[in-house]
Amino acid sequence: MIYLDNAATGGFKPVSVQNAVSASLKLCANPGRSGHRLSVALAERVYACRALLNEMFDGYGAERVIFTKSCTEGLNLALLGVLNEGDHVVTTALEHNSVLRPLEHLKRTGVITYSVAPLEDGNVKPETIASLVTEKTRLVAVTTASNVTGAIPDLKKIRALLPEHILLLADGAQGGGHIPIRMKETGIDLLSLAGHKGLNAIQGASAFLFSGRVAPRPLMMGGTGSESINLGMPDYYPDRLESGTLSYPAVVSLYEGALSVRSELGQHAEKLIKLTDAVCGELRKLPRYTLYSEPNPCGIVSFAHESLSSEEVASALSDRFDVATRGGLHCAPLMHEALGTSPAGLVRASFSPYQSYREASALVRALHRL
Repeated sequence: MIYLDNAATGGFKPVSVQNAVSASLKLCANPGRSGHRLSVALAERVYACRALLNEMFDGYGAERVIFTKSCTEGLNLALLGVLNEGDHVVTTALEHNSVLRPLEHLKRTGVITYSVAPLEDGNVKPETIASLVTEKTRLVAVTTASNVTGAIPDLKKIRALLPEHILLLADGAQGGGHIPIRMKETGIDLLSLAGHKGLNAIQGASAFLFSGRVAPRPLMMGGTGSESINLGMPDYYPDRLESGTLSYPAVVSLYEGALSVRSELGQHAEKLIKLTDAVCGELRKLPRYTLYSEPNPCGIVSFAHESLSSEEVASALSDRFDVATRGGLHCAPLMHEALGTSPAGLVRASFSPYQSYREASALVRALHRL
């Protein structure tokens, strides 16, 4: 099968990631929970991953790098663990339900209010986001890249237009591992990453990074291996937010995956821009298709057929041509409303930097036959 669903989860894992996970399964311990040498050695490897992510994303200290099972968990920590009663939030039509649903939950339970910046020319304008800020605005939540079209908001300009006291949350699910994300340089206070996508890790390997301006509350409580006599959660990070046993195989996969990406980020972005440019160019020539993406470093190309639904096209690509894509709304309902593609949705082909023009050509040939 030609796998073009990398925006859902990365289909290729480097050999270094495969080897690290395999080794972790052959002899494993609970990192940092015991005093024996193996437990201590694994804890040191876990810390090395925190330090790597902190350096790679220009974070605020290794202790403020929290391991999560998904980007969704990190976004919930950022929203449910930071916002208070009476707060106002500004978000955008680009966002995934991992942001929208926690915000809607907080709104329905009377905790917050929120405003949504509309889509304009396929993206969101920093000036529009800034215009929605009120005296009660505590946080602005913006994706690093749309999971529907690959559009990339200008986070640096957004931050520059916001009052200094307002927190900036970045959803790094699609941008992480594809574009440079520098927290301190950009002014990002909270960043959630999906390790299993652009960072080459396995599923269950993700991270949440945050600045000293916030003190997220734990959403889950339990054992941390520290202050065991205390019936309350520790008041320091990362322990305060990491109850229960860490998935050591996931952490080492994230470490090796991030290492592989760090050295090739620029080359990967350049290749994906060229690859998506070639596919977009070919799709524009096909009369029955409408293209919704521009060339981008996240590898996303989304389109619609004039008479077939997105699910029908995706199913035909899989069943008849052995090409894996994704049809539907991609958990981003406001984006599709803004594009006018709801409820039919779009077909999303998402490429990996490890893929070739031959695979891209196979997609185009299949679409031509359809």
